[in-house]
Amino acid sequence: MLALSLFVFLAITCKAQVKYRAKDDLNIVVSGTSSLHDWDMKTSRGESTATMVLNDNGKLTGLTALNFTVPAETLKSEHKSMDKNAYKAMKTDKNADISYTLSSASVQPDGTIKCQGKLSIAGTTIEAGLNATALVNADNSISVKGSKKISMKEFNMVPPTFMMGTIKTGNDVTVQFNLTLRK
Repeated sequence: MLALSLFVFLAITCKAQVKYRAKDDLNIVVSGTSSLHDWDMKTSRGESTATMVLNDNGKLTGLTALNFTVPAETLKSEHKSMDKNAYKAMKTDKNADISYTLSSASVQPDGTIKCQGKLSIAGTTIEAGLNATALVNADNSISVKGSKKISMKEFNMVPPTFMMGTIKTGNDVTVQFNLTLRK
């Protein structure tokens, strides 16, 4: 009888951990400033895997694993010369990817996810917080979006310059992401 009661209790309180993935169906925009104009670099390429915890009603209640990788040279602006200078600043010849690996996360009832993890850019890895919002869709996919302000100097990057240093980019960039994770 005790075993049956324990089984029923576990079945009622148990939450499902579900693995999700997104590949080359992302919307990543890196935005920055320069002494001439604001700029954007965009990509739809990359990969993310996540293990989400869902309750019996299909509501997101936890995030136990997350890995995110974007090949840096898939980021493109409207100017090839700018791309070339950005890749040089990101040291893509030795560090081809930008990546994030989750250390811990909490999920709020409104779908806000607060993450701590390791962000790697240009060969430098730092502990970084990341906030996002998640929505479980009718087809059980999960839409995730958010943004993160990044200091190039934190990653030992020198902000690119153009035209022999007459045009300078700002140190801070904002990365906006929007993706849909599927089982």
